[in-house]
Amino acid sequence: MTDEIPEIDSASGSGVPIRGNDIDTDQIIPARFMKVVTFDGLGEFAFFDQRYDEHDEPKDHPMNEAHFQDASIMVVNANFGCGSSREHAPQALMRWGIDAIVGESFAEIFAGNCLALGIPTVTADHETIVELQEWVDENPDGDIDVDVGNETVTYGETTVDVTVDDAQRKALTEGVWDTTALMKSNADAVAEKAQSLPYVDD
Repeated sequence: MTDEIPEIDSASGSGVPIRGNDIDTDQIIPARFMKVVTFDGLGEFAFFDQRYDEHDEPKDHPMNEAHFQDASIMVVNANFGCGSSREHAPQALMRWGIDAIVGESFAEIFAGNCLALGIPTVTADHETIVELQEWVDENPDGDIDVDVGNETVTYGETTVDVTVDDAQRKALTEGVWDTTALMKSNADAVAEKAQSLPYVDD
């Protein structure tokens, strides 16, 4: 473990429900917003085509509602983040303010891209998710606590069991989820290894 990478045992905050199965990465961040040089500012374009019409007028969408503007826990349905592997999708959600996502299931590459940002993606069955989404609608300021290590989600007076992928849980709770920072912190070892490889030039 390095000092540069925080251990992520939990995430907490109010929620925002995003309903629908098979929400793909093009819905999360439309391709036309991916021409940026950096990820800064992507948050305002998250779910843009679902949130605004062709005249950029707001549509009926949870992320446009005032009482969800401070949400940090997103509650989604099945196969969230499917489609192309664009890392811009979790970047946009993170920059909008999302710290963790609770859902029925996630596309594997999307979940991996979330892990690289330190965003837990935890799963529960359909009934559990629907009940949580309904609770969030009724309690937009209510806290949701996602316990990565113990694999639970607590809201109101309710605690439910969730599933966290073993490798994800280990990486988050041991602070080894940021592979770029890991390589930087072990730069000397990386350079030494590179010098020993016959196919790496100086």
